[in-house]
Amino acid sequence: MKLVLLSGGSGKRLWPLSNDSRSKQFLKVLEDNNGNLESMVQRVWRQLEKLDLNESTIIATSKSQVDMIQSQLGKTIPIIVEPERRDTFPAIALAATYLYSVKGSNLEEVVGVLPVDPYVNISFFERIKDLEATLKKSKANLALMGVKPTFPSEKYGYIVPVQNNENEYIQVSCFKEKPSEADANKLIAQNALWNCGVFAFKLEYVLSLLVDKGLPIQYVELMKQYQNLEKISFDYAVVEKAEKIIALSYSGSWKDLGTWNTLTEEMGTKQIGKGIISGDSTNTHLINELDIPVTILGIKDAVIAASPDGILVTDKSESPRVKEILKGIVQRPMYEERRWGWYRVLDHTKFKGGNEVLTKRISVKAEKNLSYQKHYARSEVWTIIKGEGLFALNDEIRTVRPGDVLVIPAEAKHAIKAITDLELIEVQAGSQLIEEDIVRIFMTWEEVEEHCKSLVK
Repeated sequence: MKLVLLSGGSGKRLWPLSNDSRSKQFLKVLEDNNGNLESMVQRVWRQLEKLDLNESTIIATSKSQVDMIQSQLGKTIPIIVEPERRDTFPAIALAATYLYSVKGSNLEEVVGVLPVDPYVNISFFERIKDLEATLKKSKANLALMGVKPTFPSEKYGYIVPVQNNENEYIQVSCFKEKPSEADANKLIAQNALWNCGVFAFKLEYVLSLLVDKGLPIQYVELMKQYQNLEKISFDYAVVEKAEKIIALSYSGSWKDLGTWNTLTEEMGTKQIGKGIISGDSTNTHLINELDIPVTILGIKDAVIAASPDGILVTDKSESPRVKEILKGIVQRPMYEERRWGWYRVLDHTKFKGGNEVLTKRISVKAEKNLSYQKHYARSEVWTIIKGEGLFALNDEIRTVRPGDVLVIPAEAKHAIKAITDLELIEVQAGSQLIEEDIVRIFMTWEEVEEHCKSLVK
């Protein structure tokens, strides 16, 4: 069986730590077995590795999350990159064509699809392995996995079984989305399961759906036509229309850590970052990514989260409302992880007449490099504050150290490689300071050195 992990989301529910480039699955707020902080995606990948499932797993994601995935899981992780975000059906369809036309998977191959960030025990993935045999034995179109409810939740969808089911698997009668507490109690009495977003199907099934829609089943061709695919979820496009659906139940723990109140329940510490929480501040969590301390006195049942994107102070029970409050507010991400390190926006000022100045603190990991690139709408000044590196400017390379000031005019070709962990302050000035104003010439440092013939010490 092949596994496809879906990595998406805009991260509004865990603002201000999450944003359009750093969704909830990348926040390093959980603890591993050694007490080190890890993200949800790192935790899931570690569990897959223990069961040797990582070798048959690919991640489907958008362009904006590729650097983050590679930064946290490594550059060798197999990734399918959507040309643009178009919901879960297009993403799953693209993954199916990739497995078929690029990896050469058989039409009878069973494909399991699940979110990249469930908070579960490793037994959850052991149960997923049972989907393959069950799907084939039942001859169903789709196999799902549902979790036995532990309370009448109004936040989850429910898989309702056919009554008097005599098989070892569950025949699905229908689905109920986010019922009231009273209705949820009735559903639990009918042995309904929480829908945890896991699907399994034979590769042939999804490919035949694409053929019916007049869409190609070759990966390269579907990529070209991706913008023509309807923006629709797999649930609405496939699950609701499938003729025969079965499900397996999972009785272990399962959580969607999508809000601050649920996430803090699983954090191994009440405090991350600088600050003080007084002893009478019971059931209160502080997550602080800023370099200034936060002091909390006598505050109960609260979350205080601070990052370069903003500061949130909320009662835990009210924390799910943050997405609603932020609706319509557009803000550039102030912190991003990249394949080479990270950057944090320190200041952004717009002046009359249209000129802007943007100041960043950039960290490049040892042996990593920024691409050889140029910009049309801005100039830059870099000040090295930590570490040693190699700086390329208009086909010349020289060594740089703390205190060096590097002036980069508009349209100048430039890159930097860190010899040791390196940090710099970047000041951009121009008429349009956007991430899209970039022309990448070379990605690897080997290409830069091969092209830059003049080496200045």
